[in-house]
Amino acid sequence: MALTRRAFLATSAAAASVLGMTGCGSGSGGADAVKFLVDNNPQGVASAEALVKAFNAAQPDGPTFSVDSRPGGTEGDNLVKTRLGTQDMPDVFLYNSGSLFQAIRPAQFLTDLSEEPWVDSIVESFLPGVTTDGKIYGVPIGAAAGGGIMYHKPTYERLGLEVPLTWDDFIKNCEAIKAEGEAAPVIQSYGETSTSQIIMLADFHNVAAATPDFAEKYTAHEVGFADDPVALRGFEKTEQIVVDGLVNEDYVSTTYQQAVEYLATGHGAHYPCLSGSLAEIVATYPDQVEDVGYFAVPGDDAATNGLTVWLPSGLYVPTYAENPEAAKAFLAFAVSAEGLDALNSLAPPTGPSMVKGIPLPEDVPTAVQDLQVYFDEEGRTTPALEFSSPIKGPNLENILIELGTGAIDAKTAAERYDQDVEKQAQQLGLEGW
Repeated sequence: MALTRRAFLATSAAAASVLGMTGCGSGSGGADAVKFLVDNNPQGVASAEALVKAFNAAQPDGPTFSVDSRPGGTEGDNLVKTRLGTQDMPDVFLYNSGSLFQAIRPAQFLTDLSEEPWVDSIVESFLPGVTTDGKIYGVPIGAAAGGGIMYHKPTYERLGLEVPLTWDDFIKNCEAIKAEGEAAPVIQSYGETSTSQIIMLADFHNVAAATPDFAEKYTAHEVGFADDPVALRGFEKTEQIVVDGLVNEDYVSTTYQQAVEYLATGHGAHYPCLSGSLAEIVATYPDQVEDVGYFAVPGDDAATNGLTVWLPSGLYVPTYAENPEAAKAFLAFAVSAEGLDALNSLAPPTGPSMVKGIPLPEDVPTAVQDLQVYFDEEGRTTPALEFSSPIKGPNLENILIELGTGAIDAKTAAERYDQDVEKQAQQLGLEGW
């Protein structure tokens, strides 16, 4: 699955030149190898190892890189902060972009990459997620992900349904599916609590379409979810699908893996999820991959229909890196055609590239092509709020579980979340809080 090399031959040549000046390596993964730290997600580790293998092979006379791993989740977040603070971070590490990136004090601990020539190859929409005070500190690894609704195409074809452009049309589709009785209209998987957030978070494109400066006002404490009618809609939609009886009967205990199975096998017609979930279908239900399509969470106005986007994680270099030039060369390779080819060698990408001039491979699933349509039209994509604001409350998934199980209503859930983010904003020392 070779990707076009286009303008990236020059980037690779620059990387080779840098490595030629930075001394000898230690073979493959020896004690003196330059470390690349990633979280311990198996797919992520495998992709990192493929990238490292390709880089080392391309630069046999340069320093050798090897992969190290850390826990994920909250434990991993704390470990990253600790290792940065104690100057114990490897020369290259992978971590979130967006609000979690802002929380690791990039201006203090990370190397400014703003003047590196290969930064110009990065798609502009990614850069705010790794920028603070006008300086760029990271490059993307992997593809962007859409936040929206994966749907079962055979069910749509059987009932003559069309991809909805408004929420009302989506509900009408769900009611038609419910009336037929063959599939649950909407799959929810509260057995995996983080999945409860998708509808609310993926509704942000609709919020930004109505109020383009919502992120700035939200960060400045000038607006909240409970007092903005459009922002409140994400909570109302999460509530409505349960109140209207449109979810699978076992939604409270359903796991993520079960939800993917329900969708792939047609036992459910819609699953709100990030497009990265497609990788699970590719791996587990390869014969059903083309039975799945993808569309954005619809708003109330078809004219502003568009997709909320989750930016990929970033690669960063700490300020005290022992091999800073080698680390920068590794980042340059990661955003080259060769680097992306290595990352995509294990499985097709599940979203568009964040590097300019790199088209999707021809053999990507149809659902990924569905996503690309939004990126191809100006104004139809918006980064999720957490990539435009440093504020994301830690208890959102629990609040939405309460909402989705009927313990509270949408307005109460939004009010609780506004209170949740207030605590975090104060901890970050933001003005106006």
